[in-house]
Amino acid sequence: MHHHQLLIFFALLIFVFGLFSRIAEKNYVTGPMVFMAVGILASSLVFNLFELHFEMEAVKLVAELTLMLVLFIDATMIHRGFLHGPSARISARLLLIGLPLTMLLGTGLGLVMFSSAGIMAILLMAFILSPTDAALGQAVVKSEAVPHEIREAISVESGLNDGIALPPILICMALLGAEAGGQESAWLGFVIKQITLGPIVGMIVGWSGGWLIQNMSDRGWMEETFQRLSALPIAILAFACAELIGGNGFISAFVAGLGVRVGITSTAVRHQVQEFGETLGTQFILVVFLVFGLTLVPAATQYWGWMELLYALASLTIIRMLPVAIALLGTGLDWRTIAFIGWFGPRGIASVLYLLMAIAAIGFVGYEQVMSVIVLTVMISVFAHGISAVPLSLRYGKSVSSD
Repeated sequence: MHHHQLLIFFALLIFVFGLFSRIAEKNYVTGPMVFMAVGILASSLVFNLFELHFEMEAVKLVAELTLMLVLFIDATMIHRGFLHGPSARISARLLLIGLPLTMLLGTGLGLVMFSSAGIMAILLMAFILSPTDAALGQAVVKSEAVPHEIREAISVESGLNDGIALPPILICMALLGAEAGGQESAWLGFVIKQITLGPIVGMIVGWSGGWLIQNMSDRGWMEETFQRLSALPIAILAFACAELIGGNGFISAFVAGLGVRVGITSTAVRHQVQEFGETLGTQFILVVFLVFGLTLVPAATQYWGWMELLYALASLTIIRMLPVAIALLGTGLDWRTIAFIGWFGPRGIASVLYLLMAIAAIGFVGYEQVMSVIVLTVMISVFAHGISAVPLSLRYGKSVSSD
């Protein structure tokens, strides 16, 4: 079908879902569930309505814009207070102990189950599947039934672990790309430039942008409309400037968010920047899930078997929940709380975007098994965590309040 028809399909789907979004939320139906399911139905697996490939430039562009904006907005949400708040100990342990253990356990099980795939490809798979996405279980972080410190800990973990996981993912992609091109000796210099120049550029662009927004707003020169519109251009500037000099644009976008957080001292101004960025990011994310269902799911299905299914299920249970249990030892949290936090580690937008980034860097051919495992894990997670968010939040909240 023509590209204009695909655009109409995208636009209508977003608009129509929005009309019923509150009803959907009350009935345990999330945006990612709907958009991914519609994408699968419209794909070659079912009705074959559109011809879209995950290696098309338009798909790469949407993925890049979404990832840079998600990383940027996540970083702007970090505040000094969370380091000293009641949830700080929980989120710090989840990020500093739980995340590395998840990566290690995911790698170990991958080596046992998919030894022929190669250690670097398995590392890449484990790293891509390590970040969580609280948006897939949005009811958890919104539910008044769940204690505030638990909601905040889950939200902070989700906001930061995609940025923390990015450098090792980049190193894996650089090594795999170097092996494929026969340039193993050049990968170290490339990685050093990527992870050093990116943060430097990001902090300069982000802090300068934030300082200018704050000063122009204080003088009364900047309208609120343009405060809200500033998130995407700052993220793009940080990304493009870093890539121009050999740094990593995504790391730069994340650090730019930190810079903006420092540069903007007014809570009201910062809220304007964050609010529109989140809204725009949500639209991009829904489009990415639609593309995920249209392109990646059909490409991966032929590589799914019992081993792939078992790993996907393990990734959402033991590979996530055991490290969380270890990380939270000694915190005084009861087993119900630890199990609740462990279960709500959905694999969502970060994993999808990092997968698209990996495909753009090293290709799909030759890595079909590990990449199809990522697709299967995300697909299961979108439904399992979306459906269980409301009932489990209510059940957990009642059990805690009855103590």
